[in-house]
Amino acid sequence: MSGTTTAAVRPSRAATGANRWVVLVVLCVSLLLVALDATVLHVAVPAVTEDLRPSAVELLWIVDIYPLVCASLLILFGTLGDRVGRRRVLLLGYALFGVASAVAALAHNGETLILARALLGVGGAMIMPATLSILRQVFPDRRERALAIGIWSAVAAVGAAVGPLLGGFLLEHFWWGSVFLVNIPLMLVSLPIGRMLLPESRGERDGPWDVTGALMAAGGLFGVVLGVKRLGGGEDMTGPLTLVPLLVGVALLVLFVRRQSRHAHPLVDLSMFRRPAFSTSVGCIVLAMLALVGLELIAAQYLQLVLGLSPLQTGLRLLPLTVAAMAAGLAGARVLRGLGPRRMVCAGFVLTAVAVVTLTAMGGHDNTPLLLTGFVLLGFGLETTLFGAYESMLSEAPADRAGGAAAIGETSYQLGAGIGIALLGSVMNAAYAPALDSVPGVPASASSAAGRSLGEAYEVAARLGGPAGAALRHAARDSFVHGLHVTLLVSAGLLLLGALMALRLPKVMNCAQEDAGAPEPAAESPVPLAKSELPAPRAAGKPTVSA
Repeated sequence: MSGTTTAAVRPSRAATGANRWVVLVVLCVSLLLVALDATVLHVAVPAVTEDLRPSAVELLWIVDIYPLVCASLLILFGTLGDRVGRRRVLLLGYALFGVASAVAALAHNGETLILARALLGVGGAMIMPATLSILRQVFPDRRERALAIGIWSAVAAVGAAVGPLLGGFLLEHFWWGSVFLVNIPLMLVSLPIGRMLLPESRGERDGPWDVTGALMAAGGLFGVVLGVKRLGGGEDMTGPLTLVPLLVGVALLVLFVRRQSRHAHPLVDLSMFRRPAFSTSVGCIVLAMLALVGLELIAAQYLQLVLGLSPLQTGLRLLPLTVAAMAAGLAGARVLRGLGPRRMVCAGFVLTAVAVVTLTAMGGHDNTPLLLTGFVLLGFGLETTLFGAYESMLSEAPADRAGGAAAIGETSYQLGAGIGIALLGSVMNAAYAPALDSVPGVPASASSAAGRSLGEAYEVAARLGGPAGAALRHAARDSFVHGLHVTLLVSAGLLLLGALMALRLPKVMNCAQEDAGAPEPAAESPVPLAKSELPAPRAAGKPTVSA
């Protein structure tokens, strides 16, 4: 859809003046809840295992079903919000999230917990794109919107970091279900406040909603994300449980794209991808996550298995990364105005690549100043990149397609993360395993088992004991550090590729056209947005952002 489309974007309440900042607070609470729930369960897995005694397959689904369902349904609910009302979808997401949290907390078996986590994923998919699309609506001025996105993304960083710490605190004082019950008070507060304060808005309802297309997108994304997750877990790519979901998912997504290009009233306006800024922003989000998300898992393993830190010490050691990301989010609006989208995203990629290369100096012994420097640069560079990309993507998308655009950004984030785990995990395994094939005194079967992961290598070494066990343990640790260095260098290469991609973004943050159409604050009456308030086509595209 062209940026000049005269779509009717109809807010039923005006979020103007100070009220829009109150709206931002409500939206940030929504995001904090979803971000917390994505990580809070990680520390509770041992307690869940001891209490519910799930099978290995059930435990895998307990952990993975939430992000899997959430990623699959982002486009469905993002585009549905454009049609029936973003506030309505968000409030329904709140209600479902609260109910599912109660079911999860009181689950007495693995099957019930899996169902509850799936419902939490549905609620999360309703909440995430709605928060960004409402933010796009209530901040028509691009400069203010950039500040709002910075605050929004800083809250996301806080949620991801606080989740494991909050989970650990609750588990020390209560049972594992408390990590879910904490959601309910927030929902009980957010529902009435959201109903009173959040503005309703929707895009132009030009024809029926494409239910078939929505289901195709959901099924395709489910298959692709499931296949990618299995690859990231070290499963054989040719195995039927990996290959079949991937092939079916890709086929459904191809059919979905063809359907959207021919449909009179498409769910996703594919013409947005013809804008260099929009498509480049989406690509930057995918590449940033692809290059970096696997490193978080590998870094956590390095800190615990190589340096011998406890889980709490590991979380505290990674905390500077989160603090730096928060600082970058809060400073993002000013940096964007000063540098412009192109230089901001390029600088973010380059700074992150410098951080990754710096971390290649990590060895078998703790080097606190090195890790602190690397993690601070990593957090600041990554958040700078994602902020510039998200802000540009939302600003480039037509206001009446804000829900779909937000869903595309979040889906890109999830896919990039999944592919990154699979890709960098494969690089790590390829660099790690060969050195364990010829450790003196270690049988071939033991070497093969040790080559699967550093944790397994330590277990095998403990069983072997004696000089052979010590030699295997030492070789595995050295090989892991070598694999980490190789993985970091591959990641740096991907980040530099992202910096080159970002050169397609516009040089300056163009606010003139949006400022010209920004409405004067109105205290009570509904304020329909005019054609002049929608982003007009630009010679060069805008950047995309992923939080």
